[in-house]
Order: sequence, then structure tokens, then C-alpha cells
Amino acid sequence: MTLFLDRDGVINDEIRDSYVLSPDMFRFSEGVLAAMPLLAKHFDRIVIVTNQRCIGRGLLTVAGLNEIHARMQQEIRQHGGRIDQIYFCPDVESNSPCRKPSGGMGLQAQQDFPEIDFRQSIMVGNTLSDMQFGKDLGMQTVFIPSTRPDTPFPHPLIDQRYQNLLQFAQAIQ
Repeated sequence: MTLFLDRDGVINDEIRDSYVLSPDMFRFSEGVLAAMPLLAKHFDRIVIVTNQRCIGRGLLTVAGLNEIHARMQQEIRQHGGRIDQIYFCPDVESNSPCRKPSGGMGLQAQQDFPEIDFRQSIMVGNTLSDMQFGKDLGMQTVFIPSTRPDTPFPHPLIDQRYQNLLQFAQAIQ
């Protein structure tokens, strides 16, 4: 089984109307570091799929993003968790094939890890765009209402809803 995770609003606190532009701006959301080892036991593969328009807008370099992700992964590993791969879309255009809700990052993950079966995968995100990404590829979807608490549930794109990643991790144990 593969777990696809959005980053901002799921793993780290989303900065409203801005971006995480340096490692010191990155803050793990409550419970994430406790959730990651539980998820690592449950899933064969854990990947992040994240839209990073800030790169296309010239606010952050790929090297800067890699530095943020290296620090994030180091801390997750120190707490007994893991992330197997991170996919990001730097494009600004909403209709880019790699930008969620388009499935480009999911298809790239499947190309890198051919054993990924989307019907045996779960997408966890905090936007309907994340949920559309998961549904279009045939995944189960889990909604975290961190930044959009008014999103209705039940909803045709949302299979399950948890307050945070730790609640989801505990529920599937």
C-alpha cells in the first residue's frame, strides 16, 4: 500500500497567503512527528506530492526547497518515520499536468515505483484539489480540515475526514 501526502496543511502548518521559504519557516503540524512512525509501519511506500508555485514565481529555488525537505526528512527519521520520495510541481499555471489536481506527480511516482497500485493507495490532503487528485487516480481520499474547516462532509471527493494526520494514523492501526 502507498500513502500519498500533501505537505502544506498536512505535514506542516500552512502559512496563509504565503509560502514556507526557508527551513526556519517550516513548522510541523501538531501530532505529525508521532504519526509518521505509525504510518511507516502500515504503508510500504510513503510519498509527498506538493504544489510549490513559489518556485515558479521566483520566491524560492529548487536548492532552497531541497534544503527545507532535507531538514524535514531528518526530523521525521529521528522520530522513527520515513518519507520515501518527494514530488513537487514548481509550475505557476493552474492547468499544468504536474500541478494537482492533475495526476502528473502520482504518475511520476508510479513510474519510479512500478509496484504502486493506485487502487491500494490513499491520498491525504487539506484541499478539494488534493481529493480530486486522489480520486482521478483511483485512490481512497482522506481530508484534513486544517486550513479549510468549512469544507462539507460528507462530500463526493472525500472518503474519510480526520482532524489531523495523527488521528488518521491512529485510526488505521
